[in-house]
Amino acid sequence: MRVLVLGSGVIGVTTAWYLNQAGHEVVVVDRESGPALETSFANAGQVSPGYSAPWAAPSIPVKAMKWLLMRHAPLIIRPQLDMAMIRWTLAMLRNCTHARYALNKGRMVRLAEYSRDQLDLLRRQTGIAYDGREQGTLQLFRTEKQLADVHKDVDVLRAQGVPCEVLDPAGCIAAEPGLAASDVPFVGGLRLPNDETGDCFLFTNALAKLAAEQGVVFHNGVQIHGLTETNGRVVGARTSIGALQADAVVVALGSYSPQMVAPLGLKLPVYPVKGYSITARITDAARAPVSTVMDESYKVAITRLGDRIRVGGMAELSGYNNSL
Repeated sequence: MRVLVLGSGVIGVTTAWYLNQAGHEVVVVDRESGPALETSFANAGQVSPGYSAPWAAPSIPVKAMKWLLMRHAPLIIRPQLDMAMIRWTLAMLRNCTHARYALNKGRMVRLAEYSRDQLDLLRRQTGIAYDGREQGTLQLFRTEKQLADVHKDVDVLRAQGVPCEVLDPAGCIAAEPGLAASDVPFVGGLRLPNDETGDCFLFTNALAKLAAEQGVVFHNGVQIHGLTETNGRVVGARTSIGALQADAVVVALGSYSPQMVAPLGLKLPVYPVKGYSITARITDAARAPVSTVMDESYKVAITRLGDRIRVGGMAELSGYNNSL
């Protein structure tokens, strides 16, 4: 079967890899000059099934109001007359109940655990290298209330069989010795020892190279104008290099996927969220993180990627806007 994959981020490339391994003829199309140059380019680098949690949590509506008044807010909302944003926000608020949070988190953790297991298998099969580390994630709490509230997540994690441990400050420093040099007070943390880190850009490009060697065709720098439909069935895509035909089409365009499938009458509950990160070389390894430290107050991740650290955080809802 000939399969057309739209998008060469981490999802598009891994999809292409598995389809190729299953014996299909695969073509990948992306508007960028190479793989992983948008959402997959410089994210926080966490492989954290244990930390998988819905944004829609019972405490989020009140927290969001407080965050809007913070100088260093983890959430930035730039309101606009956008029905997609309004629908997405209302759907999120509907899920901010204890029952829906527990249900959604359980589903996310199961899916993420499966995904992490597949990543481990893929790594063993291919020998792929991407500055990966398998030394856990530490979620750091600055307040006693944050520490007290963590029991809800711990209950879900233990119910799903995910190893985790609640640590006091000394335990946090034992897990991440660099914290001993910090002058910021913290009261404890939640450590997930099976979590990993890695550079998504390196991973995606390394896998794309292997996929190309196995026969996957990549068309980079190609604009995708829309899907081609015949008798109610998608049979390809219209692109800047002409019509591309296929027996099946995978839409892996991230936050742009809703726009691509809207003409088919499909409404995907997906809305763009802008994130920020900075990457720097490590100058003092003793003070750098061993793996990932998550600051719960500011929702900032500090991640070790080989001889670099990446600090990623903030979520900005401002539509399809790439300005910083």
